Amino acid sequence: MSEQKDLEYAILGGGCFWCVEAIYQLVDGVESIVSGYAGGHDPAPNYRSICTGLTGHAEVIRVGFDPSKISYKNILEIFWEAHDPTTRNKQGNDEGPQYRSIILYENQTQKEIAEASRTEAGPKFASPIVTEIVALEKFFPAENYHQNYFRLNPEQPYCHYVIRPKIEKFLKKKTH
Repeated sequence: MSEQKDLEYAILGGGCFWCVEAIYQLVDGVESIVSGYAGGHDPAPNYRSICTGLTGHAEVIRVGFDPSKISYKNILEIFWEAHDPTTRNKQGNDEGPQYRSIILYENQTQKEIAEASRTEAGPKFASPIVTEIVALEKFFPAENYHQNYFRLNPEQPYCHYVIRPKIEKFLKKKTH
C-alpha cells in the first residue's frame, strides 16, 4: 500500500457510487476509494438530502491511486467503461441529477486530460457523451454505511442484480 502522500486523486460520478466503487476496487494501483458527494451547492449534503435531487450534488467516488502504477488517463478509460456516459441524469433504473455522469478535476492538468479522454471515448458510443467536466469545489464523504458497500453486502438485491453484472462485464472486457 502506498503512503497517502504518494497518491493522486480522481473524483468521478457514474450513477450510484456503489457501482463505480465496486469496479475500481478491482483495479491495480487503486489504493483507496471513498464514496461521497460533490458538484452541488448544499454546504452539508447527506444521503437523504441529495436523493431529493435538489442539492445539486452527484454521488461520486474519490479514487486514490498510485501514479507509478496507473495514470489518471487510465483511471478515466475505466470510467468510460464502468457506466453509460450518454444518459443524462440516469444510470439504469437510478434517475435524477445525483446520478449524472461527472468528472470533477482538481487542477488544469486533470481538466485537460479529462477533456481529451472524453473526446477520445466519444466514438465508442452510439450516442453523444453527456459527462460534465467541472472543477472540484469540495468533496463530502458519504455516510459510513455507503463505504465498501458491495463487498459488505454482496447478496443485497441491488448488489446482486445491478452491481454484480457490471463487475462481470468489466472483468470480461479486462481479460480480452
